[in-house]
Amino acid sequence: MKPFELFSAKTVDEAAAALRGGGACVIAGGTELIARLKDNILPGYPGVLVDITGIPGLDGIAEEDDVLRVGALAKLADIAASQVIREGYTALSEAAGRAASPNIRNMATLGGSIAQLNRCWYFRKPENRFHCLRKGGSGCFAITGDNRFHSIFGGDHGCYSVSPSDTAPALIALGAMVVTNKRVVEAEKFFAVGTPGGTVLEQDEIITGFRIKRPAAGAKSAFLKMAWRKSIDFPVVNCAVMTGESPRVCLGAVAPLPYRAVEAEAVIAGALIDEECAAAAGAAAVSAAVPLPASAYKAKIAQTLVKRALLIAAGR
Repeated sequence: MKPFELFSAKTVDEAAAALRGGGACVIAGGTELIARLKDNILPGYPGVLVDITGIPGLDGIAEEDDVLRVGALAKLADIAASQVIREGYTALSEAAGRAASPNIRNMATLGGSIAQLNRCWYFRKPENRFHCLRKGGSGCFAITGDNRFHSIFGGDHGCYSVSPSDTAPALIALGAMVVTNKRVVEAEKFFAVGTPGGTVLEQDEIITGFRIKRPAAGAKSAFLKMAWRKSIDFPVVNCAVMTGESPRVCLGAVAPLPYRAVEAEAVIAGALIDEECAAAAGAAAVSAAVPLPASAYKAKIAQTLVKRALLIAAGR
């Protein structure tokens, strides 16, 4: 690793001021950031890491007036273990519990989980060996290279990397809001391909927490993930669903952004979710897929996960 300074912020304003002007980035759990810095995957290297773990009040989990509030520093292990989240916001509990490994879940934060950079072995090749589109280069090496784990829904801005977060689809399916020191953003609109960090965050903007309205009576959520290993592995495909009057279906690891499968939502809206309906929704979820030569198998996995997650949420 290259040398850097560590600044321990005591307040959100102090952290934002340290980030202003560039050359610095936030660190909390550090489970993704430290690996990124060790491999030196980006053209630039931060001169300062702004540690926000000492800021009080950013790790809470509480439900008040039918709104769940989760701090950005809440650990994935605590989210998975929370009875309030497990019972009322099931998809988020299950997603947090399937991320990485127990040791990592004890360190990783919810804020870091959704702010992590995309996965692509060309983008993440050590020493910035492939200067791709996401780094300001001229092309996506996955198009003609090894694209087994890449996007099946085309290349947003020409990039075929995938959003790897397990918690992001769950937050989107639950209609979560992302709270920063500057604004409140719908989780679905938090992600962006054409920005350096893959999110809408500005240089001095910090995630401080999340808000989720309690699902309507009778609405249920579920999360499923397919990975080659049961721990310490990123998803090949993951899926979060919400049933009820305003159903939502969101896939992860299938596109550069979490993929809201509105075609599947149209199938289940107002319908009784049984085997036939869930199967139709699964097929609809991947109806717009345009996989690369080696990634076509992911469409079948996504289709199956949507079907199974809907049946689980429907109690079937």
